[in-house]
Amino acid sequence: MDIIGQFPLFYFPEYGSAWMMGVTGTIHILASHTSVGAAMLFAFLAFKAYKENRSDLYPYMKKYGMFLLIFSYVVGSITGPGIWYTATAASPRGISALIHNFVWVWATEWVFFVYEVIGVFVLVYFIDRIDRKSHLKLTYTFALASVGTLALIIGIISFMMWPGTNAYYATGSASDAFFGINTFPHMFLRIGFMIMMSGVIGLVISSAMKKENPEVSAELTKKMGLVSLGGGFITMFFFMWYMGTLPDNAHAVFQVSKDSVIQNRIILSILFSAYFLVAIFKPKIINTPIASIMIAVVLLAGLWPGEKLRESMRKPYVAGQYIYSNQIISRDVPGKNIKSELPIIAEKGLLKVNPFIPENLREITSENKLQVGELLTKMSCSNCHSLEKTGVFRPLRDRLTGMDKEGVKAILYAIGDGGFPYMPKLKLPDEEYDAIAEYIASLKY
Repeated sequence: MDIIGQFPLFYFPEYGSAWMMGVTGTIHILASHTSVGAAMLFAFLAFKAYKENRSDLYPYMKKYGMFLLIFSYVVGSITGPGIWYTATAASPRGISALIHNFVWVWATEWVFFVYEVIGVFVLVYFIDRIDRKSHLKLTYTFALASVGTLALIIGIISFMMWPGTNAYYATGSASDAFFGINTFPHMFLRIGFMIMMSGVIGLVISSAMKKENPEVSAELTKKMGLVSLGGGFITMFFFMWYMGTLPDNAHAVFQVSKDSVIQNRIILSILFSAYFLVAIFKPKIINTPIASIMIAVVLLAGLWPGEKLRESMRKPYVAGQYIYSNQIISRDVPGKNIKSELPIIAEKGLLKVNPFIPENLREITSENKLQVGELLTKMSCSNCHSLEKTGVFRPLRDRLTGMDKEGVKAILYAIGDGGFPYMPKLKLPDEEYDAIAEYIASLKY
């Protein structure tokens, strides 16, 4: 019997398995982006303190460093492994593709990361304990390590969207996978957001210093407003460049929600700009509660929708545009000796070739048809869609409301023929289509 290299199904009710990774990833990104932006900000402040003999900046840097230790490196270190756990469960073949393509890149990134973790402790501990010039050199190396970590990770994340060149499929080369056409706009987009986040966090610290040093507090609040505003403009500029480097399937997904995305970005740009301008021109208005609330606004209204959009635009793929979100390999990659699994699935069906199908469900009967249909639906659809009545993300009920079995089946055939570019072009034998359609039509919402 022909068997494809599948993994057991990980099914998370109501939310879908992929979105568990998305939630964990968003929290991790907030922490990690803050750390990289803060590393660059630390270098700037240390340079200013050294050149202008400003010892009064060191208390601020100490407070910022302690916040960074607790928020970025504790929360980041918890959610980082959390991403690995959830991603391995939700998308084992996607993780496998990243490891097999970038194992040495990841190893190098971990070297930089270890330096970062040690570096942030050293920077905070040695403020006022060593001469300023030596401390300045340490901040420079810390910033370089942080940006190096970002650059390596961005190459990997960009590959998840697409390699950007067909040469990769022929060569399987890590460099062809890493240097896609959207790698650099993606990296500078992230850098802009990191700079903005460093300023947003900085406003919390500077506003908390009002009582002990109101003049320095006002000065740093203005500077953090300028830093945030500049980072925001960099983000918007490179976002437009980034969008122009994406594949056709990403633009197809974007068109579905284009108006709401643009409206969201305009509202956020006005809100954030107003906040940053207040910090610049009326620094005394900014207090710790307002600055803390704005961190939550950035997370919930800025970062989460942005990450959600990026994950959505990658569909129907999870990595390299050859692994579908439902873990099926969709094209040949000769450079990696990988063969598409679509032909054998179209011929024999998922029930015959997936090694984790229970024996009592490998043959469809009148008694088990609904049970088989449910299993096939979860295998094919649940990584992107929730199936329950109370499903939160992309619930099937919203897509197929009121359709009978034949209507659902017609949609399935259209998907298999490529009628929806953002969905896996998965052809199945008619009896498996029939079981899926009967199960979906039987759902009573």
